[in-house]
Amino acid sequence: MISENLTAYFETAIKNNWDKLSLQDYDNGGLTFGELANQILCLHNLYREHGIVKGDKIVVIGKNSAYWGSVYLATVTYGAVIVPLLQDFTAKDIYKLVNHSDAQLMFASEYICEKLNFNEFENLRTVYYLDDFAVAYDYTADFIAYNKASNPVTPDKFKLDHVPNSELAAILYTSGTSGQPKGVMLNHNSLAANVRYARANMPLQSGDRIVSFLPLAHCYGAAFEFLFPFSKGCTIIFLGKLPSPQVILKAFGEIKPRLILSVPLVIEKVYKNKIKPTLDKPIIKFILKIPILKRLIYMKVLASLKVAFGGDFKEIVVGGAKMNREVETFLRAIGFNFSVGYGMTECGPLISYDGWKTTKIYSAGKLIDCMEIKIDSKEPGKVGEILLKGENVMLGYYKNQEETEKAFDKDGWLHTGDLGVIDEDNYLFIKGRSKSMILTGSGQNVYPEEVESKFNNFPLISEVVVIGRNNLITALIYPDKEKIKSLDLKPEQVEKVILNYQKRVNEELPTYMQVNKIVIREEEFEKTPKKNIKRYLYE
Repeated sequence: MISENLTAYFETAIKNNWDKLSLQDYDNGGLTFGELANQILCLHNLYREHGIVKGDKIVVIGKNSAYWGSVYLATVTYGAVIVPLLQDFTAKDIYKLVNHSDAQLMFASEYICEKLNFNEFENLRTVYYLDDFAVAYDYTADFIAYNKASNPVTPDKFKLDHVPNSELAAILYTSGTSGQPKGVMLNHNSLAANVRYARANMPLQSGDRIVSFLPLAHCYGAAFEFLFPFSKGCTIIFLGKLPSPQVILKAFGEIKPRLILSVPLVIEKVYKNKIKPTLDKPIIKFILKIPILKRLIYMKVLASLKVAFGGDFKEIVVGGAKMNREVETFLRAIGFNFSVGYGMTECGPLISYDGWKTTKIYSAGKLIDCMEIKIDSKEPGKVGEILLKGENVMLGYYKNQEETEKAFDKDGWLHTGDLGVIDEDNYLFIKGRSKSMILTGSGQNVYPEEVESKFNNFPLISEVVVIGRNNLITALIYPDKEKIKSLDLKPEQVEKVILNYQKRVNEELPTYMQVNKIVIREEEFEKTPKKNIKRYLYE
């Protein structure tokens, strides 16, 4: 266990930043740290009136908001266990996961409540609207209401009981109801270790502004767009809208955040739609052959990129999926201040990271300071499954001993299911998921992400998944319908262009990795809330 305490981090941040803005909804008002402190204490009183004790489960579900953040902070500082559920879950998912978690209370947005049959829940005492904490449904006939503090505390009187690091803090469900639910159990130590590392290695200070657009029910967004910046006394603005690249960039321009957490999709869209069309112009290609003019072009692109992301950020940290290789190569070449990290829910989430000035291209940074890593390969320096131990690692899956035993080996190593390699400088390079790796008939390993990144650079490609099917490496492709419409292309023309893409991709690949077959899809791939394609549905 580490010595730093999660509740202590929050208590200190609140007391030291009492009159500063803490949590704010985009296009709406917000709460100062002092107002939030009183809201947390009022929620603690509500929990006590319900008879909630340490270890009891409390569900929160809805769009990212200041009230969402209040419920999370109040729950973990009370010693109860927060169970954040994705707002994208179906009603069936919600019934099963709430019941599986043994939750006593639930805070849900009004639009979520409207689709629920409250008779489907087995253990809940009361459901509260997340939007205003009013009672949405009561099972006890007590109708215990949330009451605002009549005598607000002052910073010198504000105090939180420090919950021991060994105690369970959160249960995170990584999927819906397919199969037996897998609720990742993270203790206070795991969350505190993530916050501690970020505080020491990521550039934020009190008063800085953060845009929160990643789903807070995922630990990536919760840890680095919420818990870490909150501990530093930052102002967190919750987007609360469907996070399309256009909406996100608009918010960046208005808010000018100091640190940006992103998934590759946002940056790749900007590159593909704004930068690459310019770079592909014949005159620009010619100019780029002249070193002094190339430097000027790169400086201009770099300046425009920084403006697009608000112009005031110290670094963009990319995680959640592998980044397109061409995009990363170009961004490194122009000196764009971004870095790529690696994590997973079972580690709350951080596993590796390095700052943009020192990290190696194509790497996911270095293993963080409170973790151990082992690559399960026959030879040193070869690709193998990434195995982990350390302070960040989960306690197991809630009420699912079978899956917990599958996740850990007899020596206590967590098997990530990801493939990687570590170089001589201890930088980690992710090669893909062990489940998605294609083993060819000749015994060669093909990592689909490497092939997909080449297809993704072409203008008519919107999405691609490369799989092994009937001993053939097959590329499933969803074309860019808007681009096709703008060019007025017929289906046979689209097919001809994409087959040409296949030829050009294969020219860059060794024989064993080459794509044997193309399948053009009419519909988008089904995705997770983080906008990652649910690959397992198509393999």
